[in-house]
Amino acid sequence: MGVEARAKQIKLLILDVDGVLTDGHIIFGRDGELMKNFHSQDGLGITAAHKAGLKTAIISGRESQIVHLRSTELKITDVFQGAMNKVDALATLLEKYNLDLEEVAYVGDDLIDLSVMVQVGLSCAVANAVDEVKEHAHMVTNHQGGQGAVREVVEFILKSQGKWDDIVNAYIQGGHIETKQ
Repeated sequence: MGVEARAKQIKLLILDVDGVLTDGHIIFGRDGELMKNFHSQDGLGITAAHKAGLKTAIISGRESQIVHLRSTELKITDVFQGAMNKVDALATLLEKYNLDLEEVAYVGDDLIDLSVMVQVGLSCAVANAVDEVKEHAHMVTNHQGGQGAVREVVEFILKSQGKWDDIVNAYIQGGHIETKQ
């Protein structure tokens, strides 16, 4: 099955954080984690995904208050932090939304993501992912993690589903779309 055909089936987009939603840099201070870099275009992409009816979730091996703040801002309600076994979180999401694996996309960058990537309908690697992740991906983005890679995946899915033009037209028309970046 081709990548576009896979994308047409997607109802849930699951994202890793470090190296996918961020550039992978983690800045620590004396009292713990201080900062992560998020890209505003990824944020708008997630908002567009929601507007088009896609569900989104985060599964991260790390725990971070910053991820909680960012996911709340973007209205990502399914957030699994400290998930060293990402397959358990995937199973929870499949059951919660009554989805088949073919209806799920996952974006990852490192070895911890492989257990989910090899199962889902559309597995995506960011441009700066490790080679083993790229080898198991259906799609490798042109953008690096934290630099618009998530937006690229969202656009690809929504274009494959024929929903992207509606999103663009809503912005052209000036209709109200609650936008978080």
